Amino acid sequence: MNLMLVSLVFYPFLGGILSYIAGRYREDYRNYLAEFVVVSEFTLAVLLGFLGLRGVGAGGESMVQVFIPEICGFGLNFILDGFRVIYSMVAALMWMMTTLLSREYFQHHENRNRFYLFLLLTLGATMGVFLSADLYTTFIFFEIMSFTSYVWVAQEEDKESLRAAATYLAVAVIGGLVMLMGLFLLYRELGTLRISELLPAVRACEEKEILYAAGICMLVGFGAKAGAFPLHIWLPKAHPVAPAPASALLSGILTKTGIFGILIISSNLFLHDAVWGRMILGIGVLTMFGGALLAVFSIDLKRTLACSSMSQIGFILVGVGMQGLLREENALAVHGTLLHMVNHSMIKLVLFMAAGVIFMNTHALNLNDIRGFGRKKPLLKVIFLVGALAIGGIPFFGGYISKTLIHESIVEYGGGWVMHAVEYLFLFSGGLTVGYMTKLYVAIFVESNESAQVQSKFDHRKSYMNLQSGMALGISAILLFIWGLFPHRIMDRAAAIGQGLMHLEEEGHAVAYFSLKNLSGAAISIAIGAVVYLLVIRRYLMKETGGRIRSYVNIWPKWLDLENLIYRPVLLQFLPLVCGVVCRIMDSFLDLAVLVLRRTIYCDSPLPYERPEGNAFTEHTGKFLNRLQNLGNHTWDRKRPKDRNYVHILAVKNEEVKETNKIIQRSLSFGLMLVGIGLCLTMVYLIWC
Repeated sequence: MNLMLVSLVFYPFLGGILSYIAGRYREDYRNYLAEFVVVSEFTLAVLLGFLGLRGVGAGGESMVQVFIPEICGFGLNFILDGFRVIYSMVAALMWMMTTLLSREYFQHHENRNRFYLFLLLTLGATMGVFLSADLYTTFIFFEIMSFTSYVWVAQEEDKESLRAAATYLAVAVIGGLVMLMGLFLLYRELGTLRISELLPAVRACEEKEILYAAGICMLVGFGAKAGAFPLHIWLPKAHPVAPAPASALLSGILTKTGIFGILIISSNLFLHDAVWGRMILGIGVLTMFGGALLAVFSIDLKRTLACSSMSQIGFILVGVGMQGLLREENALAVHGTLLHMVNHSMIKLVLFMAAGVIFMNTHALNLNDIRGFGRKKPLLKVIFLVGALAIGGIPFFGGYISKTLIHESIVEYGGGWVMHAVEYLFLFSGGLTVGYMTKLYVAIFVESNESAQVQSKFDHRKSYMNLQSGMALGISAILLFIWGLFPHRIMDRAAAIGQGLMHLEEEGHAVAYFSLKNLSGAAISIAIGAVVYLLVIRRYLMKETGGRIRSYVNIWPKWLDLENLIYRPVLLQFLPLVCGVVCRIMDSFLDLAVLVLRRTIYCDSPLPYERPEGNAFTEHTGKFLNRLQNLGNHTWDRKRPKDRNYVHILAVKNEEVKETNKIIQRSLSFGLMLVGIGLCLTMVYLIWC
């Protein structure tokens, strides 16, 4: 089993390299090889999951662990427990389905070989994050995942893609550096980064302030990947430009690596900590409501789904925050958090793949352009409807179960007007979800296109996806539907298996999901969604544009963009300006201090002689050559005398050589050469000493 556990991480890396090599010769070989890798990876994850669950205890802990020493100093640690069993299977399933769709989706795209390479590399890195047993291993694979997934966003290589990719990479790199700072602080204070050893070490630690500093630093890194406010800026921009299979993975699984990290911090460093819980709850509420609000105004299909992902991440963070506030009685919040993570992963797999099919056929994402595409496509209509009902929290679907658990945890806590406000925002954000998903469904599958010719073209297009793509979407939708259809038999058992990561030992009381009280919460959100759709979207977000049908419009102010309004001006203009002024002041102050010291304490004596150019060598050599020239002018060059100032000539040559050396020293090649020389000297020292 240890070999199987390691294979889950490193097998996709090998598969990615082999598929890239195969693609250099023939694309069919690459496609078959990549599909074989993801199918076998899913099979291995399911097999390992069933075998591993036999050793999982009541609390979800497992004894399946692997340590690979002498890698990056600390070695690599992997473990398999209940939570990791669930998410290794979810990740493998999502990669399998999106890879099956990718064959048809990328049929007319360029750089397909590169995409498949980084698709599989990211699979291995994501598995490494979820299966990591210490935060150092988590960090290593977290950063690998960030760099390999960057290629997904930049895949199309146009202006919008490259700008969104730059934003994504900047957020990932800055978040990773801040996270690394937190790991330094944590290791210095606790002496360990093993996840299983954190909780006992924290209980013995007296310097809680340092733990909060380390936790906030790590929260920045993990929160950036999760898409939590205010580090969500990459989500609405990366998803519309990334290919649909990549968007499904970015939204459905890569954001969960960030949530995984936040769960590790919250459940080990700040277990049952009310202060930490309030902070996470506040971030969750802002993320939940802000994402839903952006989605209501968006008229781009994938951007709407991306903003929806931000909102659903907020719902999950609300559950994480409630775990801290409810302390030992947090079973509802723990189960709701875990189940909504799985729900959101599966929902976004279905919805983004459906969006990919729409884009394949229309090459558009604007709702006005794709309007009416699915009117006579019953299979796609049902698949999209399953995802829309699930994310909207409609009863008998998975999203309703997980949202009910989180909502019940808020009600159970009580807490005065603040928690009542949180509950209202929770229900209202759920209503906004119903509103914008209704907008998407009605626009694509109910309304007609503004152009009768385009609508006729849509209606007569029978073959809009091949059998392989249809199976990928259909199976995913069926699994999502079955998952939510049996909440007690499937979802509750899955929550009990994965609860050990959050140190929940008791399963908690059974929840009557379809009681009148719980159904009333869903009814309130549905009613709010109907009001939002009918009175806001239909009345204010649709305008007459001269056609026979009213068009969708985005009235969200363009200037109200955090990246362009705050981040780019601050990071690229304000901070460099301030730092430049400060450095100039400090430089002038240092020059003034040196001048004062030279005029007072050190009392510099004036230089007896200062050369106008060159150095001592060029001056003396030039004078010698000038005398030799004068001798020649009076003897052998008397008929053709020369008049050259060799002192000046050698001084100029000396400056040219110095400038050339400076250019070489500033070059990357020179730096790499020095690194190589240093490595060689180190090897010689190790061999001989």
